[in-house]
Amino acid sequence: MTGSYWSVVPTLRDIECFAVVARHLGFSRAAAELGMSQPAVSQSVGRLERQLGVMLFARTSRAVRLTPAGAALLPYADTVMETAAAFTAEAARLAAPPRPSIQLAYAPLVGGLAARAARRLAGREPAIDVELRPLGWRAATEGLVRGEIPAALLSAPFPVGCATGARFHVTVAHLAVPAGDPLAALPRVTPALLGRHKILLPRVRPPGGMWARLAVTLRGTYQHHEVADDVDDFAALLDLVAAGIGLLPAPRLLTASIRRPDVRYVPFDAGDLRLTFGLAWPAGRASAEVTTLVHAVQETLWTR
Repeated sequence: MTGSYWSVVPTLRDIECFAVVARHLGFSRAAAELGMSQPAVSQSVGRLERQLGVMLFARTSRAVRLTPAGAALLPYADTVMETAAAFTAEAARLAAPPRPSIQLAYAPLVGGLAARAARRLAGREPAIDVELRPLGWRAATEGLVRGEIPAALLSAPFPVGCATGARFHVTVAHLAVPAGDPLAALPRVTPALLGRHKILLPRVRPPGGMWARLAVTLRGTYQHHEVADDVDDFAALLDLVAAGIGLLPAPRLLTASIRRPDVRYVPFDAGDLRLTFGLAWPAGRASAEVTTLVHAVQETLWTR
């Protein structure tokens, strides 16, 4: 660009005065909005008109109206001011120190809890950004042990060498069955009634855990249909239930949140079945963000 071009480029302040006067069609109201005196606004508009070589307003003692040139230039003035505001906002964002962040792996069944904890941390001061990552038990455990994941919301048993906090239990008191199955019409189901049915179970059933206890109760390998190493995404397994492949022990979080016309939840009397969940992180490596995350999950549990 040549020097003659830049010598006639108006200031943002003058362009803003023109745009505000055009919006109000009056100098007094424009001056009040801009926090300037009326003569200063009038001088600014006059300076802009001289620089551009066109009249922007037709002024009388009673009214102010846009000239054809003013009406044609107003959209450009608005664009200039919007761009300047966006420029300033982006510069402020870039100048601000980065917000602390943390990655949280979670079992899909407790995704609602993970989301509420993330919102809680985003709303505190200073805010912490939480990157949510749904993972199965095995993948989350391996990520914690390798140090690839700073924290995970997962079911017991918890990884060796990890600290845990914010533990809670999820009861398993129903059995998901196909809507057309005779079991769907019963008021309650016991293991004794399941001899001709297959139960969806994980291949990996740690001793002492709910799945191991349930497998002992449901004696007979013909009753087990092992679907994966871990059972984490209960909602996805409802497709197998609807297809008649097997029945699914249903945690309370599942029965309370997902209803399907092709699946029924029948009360399941199989003893004290429950899944234990908690927040786990590598022992001795609790950052300030992890510590805050533990408190956020605990507070979320208290207020749910």
